[in-house]
Amino acid sequence: MVHSLYSGTRSITMETKISFFLFFTCFLQWISCEYVEVDVAQGRLRGEILETVTGETTYCSFKGIPYAKPPVGPLRFKDPQPPEPWDGVRNATQHGSVCPQVELLNNIVIPGDEDCLFLNVYTPTLTPKSPLPVMVFIHGGSFKFGSGDVDVYGPDFLVAKDVIVVTINYRLDVLGFLTLGTKEVPGNAAMKDQVFALRWVNKNIKYFGGDNQKVTLFGESAGAVAVGYHLVSPMSKGLFQRAILESGATSVDCFLPHKPKERAFALGKDLNIITKNATELLLSLQELPTLELLNRTAYLFASEELTHVVFKFSAFTPVLEEDYGQEIFVSEDPYDSLDRGNVNNVDVMVSYNQHETLIMLPFYVNDNFRYIQRYNRYPEMLVPSKILMKANTDDIYYLSKKINDFYFGDKSISVENMPEFINYSSFASVVYDVHRFIRRWPKVGSVYLFKFQGYSSRSFYGLQGAPYGVFGPAHFDDLFYVFDPKLMQFPLPINSTEYKMVQQMSSIFSNFAKFGNPSPNKSLGVSWPQYNKSKQAYAIVAENITIDYKPDAKDIKFWKDILEYAHIKF
Repeated sequence: MVHSLYSGTRSITMETKISFFLFFTCFLQWISCEYVEVDVAQGRLRGEILETVTGETTYCSFKGIPYAKPPVGPLRFKDPQPPEPWDGVRNATQHGSVCPQVELLNNIVIPGDEDCLFLNVYTPTLTPKSPLPVMVFIHGGSFKFGSGDVDVYGPDFLVAKDVIVVTINYRLDVLGFLTLGTKEVPGNAAMKDQVFALRWVNKNIKYFGGDNQKVTLFGESAGAVAVGYHLVSPMSKGLFQRAILESGATSVDCFLPHKPKERAFALGKDLNIITKNATELLLSLQELPTLELLNRTAYLFASEELTHVVFKFSAFTPVLEEDYGQEIFVSEDPYDSLDRGNVNNVDVMVSYNQHETLIMLPFYVNDNFRYIQRYNRYPEMLVPSKILMKANTDDIYYLSKKINDFYFGDKSISVENMPEFINYSSFASVVYDVHRFIRRWPKVGSVYLFKFQGYSSRSFYGLQGAPYGVFGPAHFDDLFYVFDPKLMQFPLPINSTEYKMVQQMSSIFSNFAKFGNPSPNKSLGVSWPQYNKSKQAYAIVAENITIDYKPDAKDIKFWKDILEYAHIKF
C-alpha cells in the first residue's frame, strides 16, 4: 500500500536542518552530544549517543552503514555484491542516500542516489550483560518508495525496551525489480539486497551488543510482503529466527508478478529501445539517466489487458526466478511452499489494521469522487486481480455481482456509503490475504495474530475518515505506535493515552522478539493464545488488549467462497 509520509524526501536542505536541530537541542539541554566508535568487518564507525523522544533513556546510533557495494554503472539491476572496506573512521551520524524513487500519492520524484544500500543500527548499549535481541525492519512503500531513515522510523520506543533496531534501504521500482530472464538479471535484486543486509547483521551485530541467533525480521505493507518471501527463501534460511508481518502477505493483489519479462521489454519500448535481445536491452537501460527510468508504471499498466487497477501500484515487484546458475532467492510460489511445509522454521506474528484502505481516502474523494464511482460503470473492478488473471468473462461478471451485493446491496457506490467501500477495499486488498497466509502457515514455531484498532491523535491516516463516518486506524497507523517519525513531531506526554498505547505496542513487538510471545506470563494483562486454524484465536489491540476468536468471520467466509468459486485455494 501507499503512504505519503514515506517520503524519502530528505534533501540536503532537510538533512542540514535535522543536523542543526540535533545540535541545537543538545546545546539547549546542556547535553554534549557524545560520540561513540565501534569496529565492524569493513572498518571503524563513529556514531553518537542520542536521547529518546520521551527523554527516558539514551541509545547509540550508527547511520548510513554500507552493507553492499554501490549498485551503479555495470552493477545497475544486478544482484548485490559484498561491501568494500574503508580506511580511517567512517562518519555514522548521518543517513546514507535514499534510493531513487517516486512518492506515489503525490507523484513526487525523489532523485536520491543509486549508491543507496545503507543500513542503520540503534542499540541501547554496546556492552550489555548478555547479547541483546535484534529487530531488522523492512520498510513498505509499494516497492516503489521509502527508506529506513528516522524521518519515519525513529527507533526510540523499541530501543527503550532493550532490543537493537536495524533499518535498511533497498533498491526500489525498476532499479530493484527489473527481470530480464537471464543470469545477469534474473530478478529480485532488491530482495537480495535485503538478504545482504541480513548477512551483514549476522556477521556484525555482535559488535553492537547483539545476538545474531535472536533476530526478528519485521515489515509493514510491501515490507510484510518481503518478509513473507524471506520465510520461504533458501537464501534467507538461518538469518532470522522470528518474523512479524504487518498489513501484508505475499499474495496481495497489488504486488502480484505479471509477465515481468514482457514488462521489461515494454519499458524499453517506452524509452525508445527497440530490441528483442535481453543483453542489448540491459546495456541500453544501464546507460540511461536514473530519472528516465522511474515512474513508468502508468504506461506499462495502460498497455496491459488487466482491468483491475485499484491496487496496482507497482509494475516491478518480486518474481519467481528461473534457474540460470545464479543464487536463487525464490523459485516456487510461496503458497505452494506453505502447503508443502517448505518454509524457514521461525516464530511468526501477523497483524492487520481495522480500516486498511482508509489511507487512500484522499485519492477516493478527489475529483468529485469520480474514482470510486467508476465501480458502478465497471463492476469487474471489484474482482481481485488473482481471479481476473484466471477466470472467464462469465465468472468475472458473476463474482462482481456477488461482491457488489455483499458489500453494497442495491445501493450505488458513492461517498454516501464510504464506510462500506472502505470495508470492501480493505478486505479485497489486504485482509483476506493476511488470513489466507496465517491459515496456511505450517506449525514450525509459535504463531500469533492480532487486529489493530488503536485510535488516537497518532492515527494520522485514520483520522481523515471521520467526516465520512469511518473511525479507526488506517493502513500504516499502527507503526506510529512502534516507531517515532521524527518529521511528524507527534507530542507524547507521559501518562497520555497515546503514551500508554505506544508502550503497549512497543512491548508487543519487543516481547515477541525476546520470547516468541507478545505477552509472556500475562505481562500485558492477558494470556495471549497462539493462533491455530480451528480456534483462530487473536488479539484485538486498542487502548487495551482483548482476546477473541474467529476474526471477521462473515467477511472471511465470503472471500473464501469467492476464491474457491474461482478455483483458488483459500
